[in-house]
Amino acid sequence: MTHKINHADIKEWAANYDGEPFDAILCDPPYELGFMGKSWDSTGIAFDTDLWKDLLRICKPGAHLLAFSGSRTYHRMAVAIEDAGFEIRDMIEWVYGSGFPKSLNIGKAVDKIQGNEREVVGNYTKTDFSDIKSGDNKMFNHDGTKKIELDITKGTSEWEGYGTALKPAHEPCVLARKPLDGTVANNVLKHGTGGLNIDGTRVGTETLGGGTMPDLRDVGAMSKENSGIDKLSFGQNHRPATRKEQPTYTGRFPANLIHDGSDEVEAVFPQTGASKAAKRGLQHSGRHGGIADGGNIKDGTDTVRGHNDNGGSASRFFYTAKASKSERNAGLEGFEPQITNDGREKDIDNAFQRGTTLRSNHHPTVKPLSLTKYLATLIKPPTGGRLLVPFSGSGSEMIGALQAGWGYVEGVELTEEYIPIAEARIKYWLNKVEEESKQGVLL
Repeated sequence: MTHKINHADIKEWAANYDGEPFDAILCDPPYELGFMGKSWDSTGIAFDTDLWKDLLRICKPGAHLLAFSGSRTYHRMAVAIEDAGFEIRDMIEWVYGSGFPKSLNIGKAVDKIQGNEREVVGNYTKTDFSDIKSGDNKMFNHDGTKKIELDITKGTSEWEGYGTALKPAHEPCVLARKPLDGTVANNVLKHGTGGLNIDGTRVGTETLGGGTMPDLRDVGAMSKENSGIDKLSFGQNHRPATRKEQPTYTGRFPANLIHDGSDEVEAVFPQTGASKAAKRGLQHSGRHGGIADGGNIKDGTDTVRGHNDNGGSASRFFYTAKASKSERNAGLEGFEPQITNDGREKDIDNAFQRGTTLRSNHHPTVKPLSLTKYLATLIKPPTGGRLLVPFSGSGSEMIGALQAGWGYVEGVELTEEYIPIAEARIKYWLNKVEEESKQGVLL
């Protein structure tokens, strides 16, 4: 596994690229919301059809594209991707419970304009990183940040309790594909691209058929004549295969919904009884999110670890990608922590909720590694292949791809300060997985 990160504007880089074509693209572009007042999130690059045309050009026929976006701007990015020549295949929903409401409190804003006095009904503690003075030990946290007390107030305006936005709880991800060169079968044989890694991203322990799992890259093993798959799946009267020939699938077919397993998300799903399917397969490890355990997926074309199907929340039917608390800053011990905001830098007095955090990895939009590895596995060809990661940021997509078994991963990042962070994180996680693999830890 090898990788490279280019410090460049992706639009210029893609327009001038004349190297070997890529097998797929995985990226988290700017959402074009002006997030945190960052200039890179308000350029319109994600809506630039010319950019996506150049990315289409440097990919093989049948190459898949996965690109995240925000719920308010997804449509514009998806249209640009489609207008560039990609085929929209699906939309994957990433659902989570950790989103902060970044909403203007209209009641407070109106009272401020009118000079109305608001009633103090409580208070809360906020960490302040500005104007920190030495010697003020009573007000400082262990990391050198200052704590300040802020009032929770209630006004008399008729607009009290009104805001401007909802709590973010999902992000859509476009799944697109470059048009095929002929049929799917012809394309995969000629270019090695065009298919999704279904058996590498199955969920849970639902079992289909008996016998042993064959090498799914073996066309003969999966042929209609000897697999019995049609009879098993669709009730057709094809001759069933022998037990030795018949494949066993452990895990449910991957869906276009992924969630973080939080209490908020789990509460959305109904409770169900035990499945009638055979309760075979591996028991869930109880761990989430770390790249070392792959977000509960195994490398290659094998199976996915998940819940033993004995009933419970229907959330078990979907892949769970949960971030560990330590993964964001892992490998960055020598980096100086910086402020990371959870929203635009506005007067907190007019916001329902806002906060700041001091992090070594101060990139504001870091995806869980279990999520990026799962998605990278979904679009990975059997040969490993070459993956492009535009807008590589602090490296989460690159880390996930390398741990999914991609042979070569190339990133492009405009903001130079994020590149050493990405390189350090990649080095840490590659070393960690190599060490745990030697110890026989199941990935």
